[in-house]
Amino acid sequence: MTPLTPAIIAQHGLTAEEYTRAVAILGRAPNLTELGIFSVMWSEHCSYKSSKKWLKTLPVTGPRVICGPGENAGVVDIGDGQAVVFKMESHNHPSFIEPYQGAATGVGGILRDVFTMGARPIANLNALRFGDPAHPKTRHLLAGVVAGIGGYGNCVGVPTVGGECNFHAAYNGNILVNAMTVGLADAKKIFYSAAAGPGNPVIYVGAKTGRDGIHGATMASAEFNEDSEAKRPTVQVGDPFTEKLLIEACLELMAGDAIVAIQDMGAAGLTSSSVEMAGKGGLGIELELDRVPVRETGMTPYEIMLSESQERMLMILKPGSEQAARRIFEKWELDFAVIGRVTETGRLVLKMGGETVAELPVEPLVTQAPVYDRPWVPTPRRPDLPGDRFSTRLTAPQVLERLLRCPDLASKRWIWEQYDYLVMGDTVQRPGGDAAVVRVRGTRKALALATDCTPRYCFADPVSGGAQAVAENWRNLTAVGAVPLAITDNMNFANPERPEIMGQFVGCIEGMRAACLALDYPVVSGNVSLYNETNGKGILPTPAIGGVGLIADAAKSVDLAFKRPGETILLVGDTAGHLGCSLYLREIFGSEDGPPPPVDLAAERRNGDFVRAMIADGRLGACHDISDGGLLVALAEMAMARGIGAEIAPPRCDHGFLFGEDQGRYLLATAEAEAVLAAAAAAGVPAFRLGRTGGDSLTVAGGGAISVKALREANEAWLPGYMAS
Repeated sequence: MTPLTPAIIAQHGLTAEEYTRAVAILGRAPNLTELGIFSVMWSEHCSYKSSKKWLKTLPVTGPRVICGPGENAGVVDIGDGQAVVFKMESHNHPSFIEPYQGAATGVGGILRDVFTMGARPIANLNALRFGDPAHPKTRHLLAGVVAGIGGYGNCVGVPTVGGECNFHAAYNGNILVNAMTVGLADAKKIFYSAAAGPGNPVIYVGAKTGRDGIHGATMASAEFNEDSEAKRPTVQVGDPFTEKLLIEACLELMAGDAIVAIQDMGAAGLTSSSVEMAGKGGLGIELELDRVPVRETGMTPYEIMLSESQERMLMILKPGSEQAARRIFEKWELDFAVIGRVTETGRLVLKMGGETVAELPVEPLVTQAPVYDRPWVPTPRRPDLPGDRFSTRLTAPQVLERLLRCPDLASKRWIWEQYDYLVMGDTVQRPGGDAAVVRVRGTRKALALATDCTPRYCFADPVSGGAQAVAENWRNLTAVGAVPLAITDNMNFANPERPEIMGQFVGCIEGMRAACLALDYPVVSGNVSLYNETNGKGILPTPAIGGVGLIADAAKSVDLAFKRPGETILLVGDTAGHLGCSLYLREIFGSEDGPPPPVDLAAERRNGDFVRAMIADGRLGACHDISDGGLLVALAEMAMARGIGAEIAPPRCDHGFLFGEDQGRYLLATAEAEAVLAAAAAAGVPAFRLGRTGGDSLTVAGGGAISVKALREANEAWLPGYMAS
């Protein structure tokens, strides 16, 4: 037996107090395998010990919610006996160490979270954050991550339909790779993970277990340092072709009634899947580790239990169904092994070579995991910007062109064209718009999907930034005509042991809660990723939001492209010209000063509900929300989509009005301007004529003009040029 020194305990990520608690639970010192199990189950990645207190404050229920947080993924009713199943999860640390496999296995893991619930995956999205483009690692990391996402998703045959990609020096030492999957299921046949039925067989299916990914969960719960490259062996290796077989085999078995419970082997592998299933069912599990299919010789109990090899599932089946289930998995050329049974003991018992190699009580392993109320301090409010501090001789068209070629606003076509976004044949709106739209096959319905967050806002004011992330996501779904249903979140933050970082987390949760309540937009699943920093330098607080909305008739959805000349352009929402935290300030003056734009949630709800009603009535030819870069950037994006220009006469031509990032606003193009304006007035929604579509240039009365072709060339050139240089 390996003696457990303080150094070994520390290497497993347990504090002295946590180790003492583990000893008290066992009534003795753990052996190395048991220490490894405590280590991963009590890691931040698995136990949410620093975040659980605050996550509980988020609204998680609603009339359409079938299953909220706590299972593999969230489930929402979309009518007609159908449900949408979705979740977003991080693979940040692995992707920084080995970008291709880190990103690829992030996609594989989130796919399993969804089809574990009985859903067929129909769409993938992602939210990516990279460091300064000038940083020597950024290009390599971007290329590897995009290749990994495309390589896995394309091979599995699930379209990657949307996402976002931003750059900031705060991510130089710790990129963010958040993956989201959406699936469709029979609302009456959702599969859960709670173990049931003492004596029922425990089944291992999928790929064989190797030594890859051992301590992945622990690694994901610690910050990086100069030795990060040495953690490469903790990164899992994925096989999308095996994943495709696993999807089909699981869904085929799910068509019957053999499955009692099912759980994917994600973070912490066989440990988390067995412990969580037993814990949720209030039962025990006994495993014979000699029966686990392995691909390497001499694997120890420690390695088998902590491996994070990919494409594996754990099931509990009804007695007598084993042979029929085996035939299905062998048909799909996957391993199938009966490796244990459910017990009434409430204990996890591991046997190997005829001996008991580990034995732990399940309930305290789950319920007595440390929960910390970390000290926190609120982020100080930034002073307003002095009105005369920033001035430039650049014209509006010159500013616009510079903004459209900056890394954050530059076209991401180079990225999404590496993804198969049309496979399955149900993609109605492809990447590049406000939200992707995917048809619900066999119906008139469609789902709108988007990921959103503005980290610079969250850094400046976490409460406002958290609210804005939810509100912008709600707005993006609204802009294509969808009723927003629910969100999944991915809370990416630095070291929570620093009070200012914990304050960012608390503030973002407060803002998110307020927005979710005001917009009837509950949180049904999510993930927390902490310790995203290197040598004490943390990322920007990044609470990424993944939203799902429902469109009753896919034919009535709209996109952002101007369709024809001669339509009236309307601006919905109030414009104060807020430049604090704006891209205008950052790209033109090199400043990230000032507070972010305020978020008026009542106005968000009022304006969004109005816009959605106009889309449903068929009154709009195009719709686009106004966000990064402000009004003129949004107008340019509408023009560039099909090459149709516009001429606008704003009430004032100052750069605050044209490039300010005031919230709750939309640009509309319509042939029924009088009717839309009358409806806005009746609804108490601020709306006015801004101009008309037509020509091949964007013209601002009193502010100059620029050709749409020149704007498109500027917008499309940066990323391909950067990657080729």
